[in-house]
Amino acid sequence: ISTRTKKNVESLSPSGRLFWGSAGAMSSFRTQFQACAVKFSPFEEAKVAVATAQNFGIVGNGKQYVLVHDPRTNSFKEYRSFDTVDGLYDCAWSEENENILVSASGDGSVKVWDVQGHSNPLRSFEEHTHEVYALSWNTIRKDRFLSASWDDTVKMWSLGAPRSLGTFAGHSYCVYAVQWNPREADVFLSASGDCTVKIWDVRQPAPTLSLRAHGHEVLTADWCKYNDCILATGSVDTTIKVWDVRMPNRELATLGRQGGGPDQGHTHAVRKVVFSPWSPTVIGSCGYDMSVRLWDYRRGMLRVWGHHTEFA
Repeated sequence: ISTRTKKNVESLSPSGRLFWGSAGAMSSFRTQFQACAVKFSPFEEAKVAVATAQNFGIVGNGKQYVLVHDPRTNSFKEYRSFDTVDGLYDCAWSEENENILVSASGDGSVKVWDVQGHSNPLRSFEEHTHEVYALSWNTIRKDRFLSASWDDTVKMWSLGAPRSLGTFAGHSYCVYAVQWNPREADVFLSASGDCTVKIWDVRQPAPTLSLRAHGHEVLTADWCKYNDCILATGSVDTTIKVWDVRMPNRELATLGRQGGGPDQGHTHAVRKVVFSPWSPTVIGSCGYDMSVRLWDYRRGMLRVWGHHTEFA
């Protein structure tokens, strides 16, 4: 799930379908392989990147798409695509060059693409020893980005450097999510299958906070865009929790209920949570129950979309 403006929200599913909702209208695009991640361009409102993987990323090839939405026909058109030997789990746009895109690959590499170029990939960073599962580009210090891997580490990169700028090892199991803080250029979070979310400062060798967020694997986490101490987490336990890192002993809110029905929240693992860019308390989520949900963590669930036929 990805948000770009007040009117535009996207979601995707490994059924290979990308959905775009705009002012009540819905359009879709079917990819060749199962879709794993979608990201709006920070420069062009109608341009999106979609990372895909064959056979749900278990085995097979991948393809990185760049799509453009045509508002006249309310449809997507393929702008560029790049084939890979292994599946792609995530992608991220550069914050300083509108044509640069990076992909997280199942072979442990991070691929760098030039959307306007003819010789791709531009680079392939190959330091992780297992699958790269998540990427995050720094919106403040715009020459840096992070990669999270199933080798239990997070690495920091710059396109101008020959190797990673740092490796952050503190998790004891796969790292599923990584996200720069929206206001502090040196701070990021990571979410892991070891049931923790860790807060890092790149100037420190160890995490500054280790938050045991759930009793099961934590698959996703995101910062509030309006308060850099607030974050949300999503877990295999089907719940979403909201935390204040200044008071880490107890969550601010729990959305959904473990073992609850679809009218109460997700009924399977929560795959992605994203804070709204327009409201400090609104969160979007999607999960293995094939649903996309909108929440206000002070009021509860606001809306449910059930248009996918595979996990979203």
